[in-house]
Amino acid sequence: MHSIESNIENTTLKPNIKNKFIYFIKNHFIFLVTLVSLFLKSLIFLAYVASPTGTKISLSKLPIYLVNILLYVSILAIFISICYMFKGKKQITAFLTMNFAISLFMLCDLIYYRGFQSFISIYNLSQKGNLENLSSTIISLIRPWDIIFFLDIFILAYLLIRYRKNFILPKRRLTLSICILIISILVPSYYHYTYDILQKAGPNKKYFHIYWSPLYNISKMSPIGYHVYDSYLYFKNSKRLSLTNKDKNTINEWFLAAKEDLPDNKYAGIFKGKNLIFIQVESLERFVIGKRVNGEEITPTLNKILKNSFYFSSIYEQVSGGNSSDADLMVNTSTYPVKNGATFFRFPDNKYNSLPMMMKKLGYYTSAFHPDGGGYWNWMPALQSMEFDKCTDITGFKVDETMGLGISDGSYLRQLADKISNQPKPFYSFFVTLTSHMPFNLPKEHRYMNLPDSMDKNVLGDYLQSIHYTDKHIGNFLDKLDESGVLDDSVVVIYGDHCGVHKYYKDKLNKIQPREDWWFKNDYEIPLIIYSKDLKGKEIKTIGGHIDILPTATYLMGVDKKEYIHTSMGRNLLNTNKNFVVLSNGVFIGNYDNEMDKKTLVQGLDISDIMLRSNYFKNYYKNK
Repeated sequence: MHSIESNIENTTLKPNIKNKFIYFIKNHFIFLVTLVSLFLKSLIFLAYVASPTGTKISLSKLPIYLVNILLYVSILAIFISICYMFKGKKQITAFLTMNFAISLFMLCDLIYYRGFQSFISIYNLSQKGNLENLSSTIISLIRPWDIIFFLDIFILAYLLIRYRKNFILPKRRLTLSICILIISILVPSYYHYTYDILQKAGPNKKYFHIYWSPLYNISKMSPIGYHVYDSYLYFKNSKRLSLTNKDKNTINEWFLAAKEDLPDNKYAGIFKGKNLIFIQVESLERFVIGKRVNGEEITPTLNKILKNSFYFSSIYEQVSGGNSSDADLMVNTSTYPVKNGATFFRFPDNKYNSLPMMMKKLGYYTSAFHPDGGGYWNWMPALQSMEFDKCTDITGFKVDETMGLGISDGSYLRQLADKISNQPKPFYSFFVTLTSHMPFNLPKEHRYMNLPDSMDKNVLGDYLQSIHYTDKHIGNFLDKLDESGVLDDSVVVIYGDHCGVHKYYKDKLNKIQPREDWWFKNDYEIPLIIYSKDLKGKEIKTIGGHIDILPTATYLMGVDKKEYIHTSMGRNLLNTNKNFVVLSNGVFIGNYDNEMDKKTLVQGLDISDIMLRSNYFKNYYKNK
């Protein structure tokens, strides 16, 4: 009898469980679908970022070992739970809108990553001026497979309309919304407190912590969690960092350990008294130097001046979140950029022991020029804070021809030659070019190279044509300085602000056939050329980066080493026993004496971040 009652109870219980499950699915179907689809899209986002250029879904390289499903789901649920505060069709619309908004944010983040190898930050919200005239650049970074971020929304919307009679219009569930919200907040809070603050799993296992690898950061915290933490850091660090005595001692110890105070060699002061001109060329990569296509030189001007130049052939880009503006920073201050955001936007009023300050002490007039607006990447207030005597933006030129983001290099360099020639002498002038900016869509009438169709009708040809165009007008610029006699008494430093076609379009390069080794492989290398008419040319293979340009140039110009050796984070490439570079993501390239030496050199990234956030050099000179 007992057995019969038990069987009846079990058969009754199973349908009840099934009915409750079906009821649960019907009532929470859209919540579950939204949560699961956004989680899967988070993995797809990571798979994109795991590829070298962020343009392919690279499942094999997806760092799944870093993915904490509970953490990812809880952070997504924080946002999705809000939708339960609505009822009926408004709740369904809220779920679809939330799904679309988060998906769109992931796509924007991905596009930004393809362009800058970092993610959108709250620090960029005040940088909306940077988006002006960038529509073609943004479009060029979109890939067909990016539609995957929105396919589920289209399908779900179709199903909801097609089978609307089978769905129960949802009720407002305020209590459930609050419960999900609280539980979802508690989960990441637990991880942060347990692993980041208490460090129960050791100092190397942290979840909410900024590492140098963008992929590592985004994988640990989830694509959305990273931005929540980044926003927290923004408000936390909105005030200037106050240095402790320990911080000051750490900074002093780093400079003592990293500096090289070697006896002077034959290069010391060989250009003393000459004018100094810095040309920062947009997206100029090393691989084009000295190369020909169908017998035609890509950079005939740069190739020509090598016979009268120090040519540094192992220089690497070191830019970070500020991209080109970070190059402005490093070559004029020899400090690394901040770890998060763009230095010029976070701290445009920072003081430095800058190159213009050093040259002014030698009686030089100093000037800076850009062919774009002074608010672009906030470069004008930042360079003014470095104490250039005059900074000139697009408003100081006749805008008679524009290409891409500003005045064409042809018009700009033609006008600039006259401005520089008429300056008080001796002078230090720093300027950047702009036409060879991605997406390298140079107008047909300015594509001077006769390239084969296999190369000309793709992104490689676009890049080569852009660089060739800028090279031609740099040649015209130098010719005008030569005609006016200024070049006879000047030193010209030419370098790339960062890489170009390899930085942004390596995935497209992979598809170009036939493929040639000379243009295919590039590892963040840019050229550095120091030219003077009476100099005997020499190639220097010492490894270095943007950070080393200031101490190298000042050594040649006769600046006393005492003026920069305690503030420059780079080294003089013409008088060094070290052979290395530290990239902005912490990657070390070159040789080191021991692990402690390497650790110290990489620590420079953190030291610089502390100095910039505290406006270290302002107080440094007060205490001198």
